[in-house]
Amino acid sequence: MSENEKIEIHLLLEAIHIKYGYDFRKYSNTHVFRRIHEIIEKTNCQSVSELQYKVLYDSDTFLIFLKYLSINVTEMFRNPPFYKSIRNEIVPVLKTYPFIKIWSAGCSTGEEVYSLAILLHEEGLLDRTIIYGTDINEGVLIKAREGIYPANMIEKFSENYQNAGGKGHFDDYFTVKYNYASVKNELKKNIVFAGHNLVTDHVFGEMNLITCRNVFIYFEQELQDHAIKLFSDSLCTGGFLGLGSKEDMRFSTYHNLFQTINERNRLYQKKFM
Repeated sequence: MSENEKIEIHLLLEAIHIKYGYDFRKYSNTHVFRRIHEIIEKTNCQSVSELQYKVLYDSDTFLIFLKYLSINVTEMFRNPPFYKSIRNEIVPVLKTYPFIKIWSAGCSTGEEVYSLAILLHEEGLLDRTIIYGTDINEGVLIKAREGIYPANMIEKFSENYQNAGGKGHFDDYFTVKYNYASVKNELKKNIVFAGHNLVTDHVFGEMNLITCRNVFIYFEQELQDHAIKLFSDSLCTGGFLGLGSKEDMRFSTYHNLFQTINERNRLYQKKFM
């Protein structure tokens, strides 16, 4: 990549931050550069500068940019041991609270939010829990609110569910019609989906559990530290944090705010000060 192109990309990200409030300036350079070139190809631009012009003057082009920069790869009960650890190690603590608040940050199209809802339902906790699912991308939040997924994914989701220690029949949580499976309304009643930007937005309530999985892998260390501090400030004392399997608290400036509950499954607890 030439020096001029680096300057163009820097100016593009600055322009997006100023106009739209989305801050991608501290995202991993490798991730950003690769995605921008994919967007240039998708939008038939000849250069980064042309893309900047289109992003500033055409909101549809910005939505394409946002779609490519915010990665949305997820599935229900993804990494089953993570959910088994929540069931075995965190749920017993949650059962001691009269009311529970959970935040799924970077929730994408909602699969992991509904996974938590199913788990909590089976543990008798869903009726006294509010689950907040947030993402930077309003497009994926619309899909999350709908809770409609391709029926051909149910077999994979069901396998994950069983491996995560599911106690019932996975199909009972869906209504299948044509080629789609819809999450049943009783699972949705205590779920709130909302926009939230981990880079620019502030503390999000006082949570008992926060999950943010496979988001940090796209962040530079400074931005990871910012998010860890945000999560600490958003947790009640003794609250829990779950990260992705390739994300590690040990390298954060704020690792001392947490103690490790399960290193293998990246579960941490905010220390009692």
